[in-house]
Amino acid sequence: MKKFFIITLLLAAAIQIPAFAKTSAPVKANHIEYMNLAWWEKYKDENLTNNLLKLYDNNYDLKNAALMVKENEQAVKIQFANELPQIGLSGQLYRDMRSSMQQFGNMQIPSYAQYNYYLPITASYEVDIWGTNRLKTKSMKQQLEIVKEAERATYIALTSDFASDYFNLIRADEFLNIQNELIKTQEEIAAKVKDKYDTGLCTINDLLSEQRLLTTLKEERNRHIKTRDTLIDTMRVYLSDSSNTIKRNNYDSVILLTGIPSEFSTSIVENRPDYLQEEANIKRIGFDVKAARREFLPKFIIFGQIGLNAYHLDTLFNSASQMFSAGVLPSIDLFAGGRKIAFLKLKKFQYEEALNSYQKTILTGIKEMNSGLVEYKEANENYKESADRLKMQNQTYMLAKDKREIGSASDLDVLYAKEAYLMVRKDEVSNKINSVISTIGLYKAAGGVDLYKINENI
Repeated sequence: MKKFFIITLLLAAAIQIPAFAKTSAPVKANHIEYMNLAWWEKYKDENLTNNLLKLYDNNYDLKNAALMVKENEQAVKIQFANELPQIGLSGQLYRDMRSSMQQFGNMQIPSYAQYNYYLPITASYEVDIWGTNRLKTKSMKQQLEIVKEAERATYIALTSDFASDYFNLIRADEFLNIQNELIKTQEEIAAKVKDKYDTGLCTINDLLSEQRLLTTLKEERNRHIKTRDTLIDTMRVYLSDSSNTIKRNNYDSVILLTGIPSEFSTSIVENRPDYLQEEANIKRIGFDVKAARREFLPKFIIFGQIGLNAYHLDTLFNSASQMFSAGVLPSIDLFAGGRKIAFLKLKKFQYEEALNSYQKTILTGIKEMNSGLVEYKEANENYKESADRLKMQNQTYMLAKDKREIGSASDLDVLYAKEAYLMVRKDEVSNKINSVISTIGLYKAAGGVDLYKINENI
């Protein structure tokens, strides 16, 4: 029996003394499937895919999202611990000094002092008759689901925003190329108009008009440079590397996705992270309401102590020093100042609020999907129109060159036709990139679903 007590005390001490945890490796993003690389590969751009992989490895928002999930996993474990028995060791060593004032009837206890060695193992367990603690654990698990969906939403938002900036950067590069060509053309026009002015073939207003246009084109180039540099800096933040060179394809390598459906079922919103978050939130608060109701019921706690209690160290492990006690402690609040009633009403109001948010999320999801479809259709139509206009303007430019060959048009006529062609070319570039970006917006609105797979399901 003595050995049993000693082993029990040592085990309890080992349980209570925390071990020093090893330094763990930094938490990184851990859901490569959320990147949905199979979708991004449809753009046939290896640089885009490689940049997204760098974003997965380095982005701090993705790392923090992973940390939030792990934090909530531990919160679930903390709550689950409340469903388990609690065992602890709380030893005491104290010197008891009593005065002679202590008296039992006619017998007076003289003054004395002695040590007291007290080593109890205390165990308690709340019998979860009403399932209150289980409901609280279920609530925490739903909170974990909310955080997991928030992590997926972070992936969808970051990849979509990065891809949009990537194609905007390609547009900025192409705009700069066109702008430089426009400036070069306008410089030639201004030089030829100056020659005409010097020979008296045009007015000073004609010359100043061409020179003003040249300065306007140069100002516009500065804006394109600013846009390009701003996009590069923004993308470096995504990649968490201020020295990283953003590798990208040229404009001619950009392809348009075709075959994307023009209609979707409203059930698509059920895949959106915000919808799944609201759904989990309703379940979470539903568990909270049930738990709040059961707080009015009595609680039953089983408790017990086993250990050693002695006045001399050499008798600490004797059988006479062994102690044991056990019992059941029922408890119920007879008056709590209305706290429990207020808490229950609070949870009911939160549940109603969650239902409203759930309905609004459905409407918002449908609205964003419809808006994405409208934007996608408009962008595609605009690109087709600008492509046709570019072909016609190119024909005009070619005709001006042919007419110059036969002497019925001047060099200025050709330069003006070229300048008009370059202006339309900018519209064509802008509309093509807008069309690409509209597919990204549609992908984001659909909750990161491969749009072609949705088309197959329809």
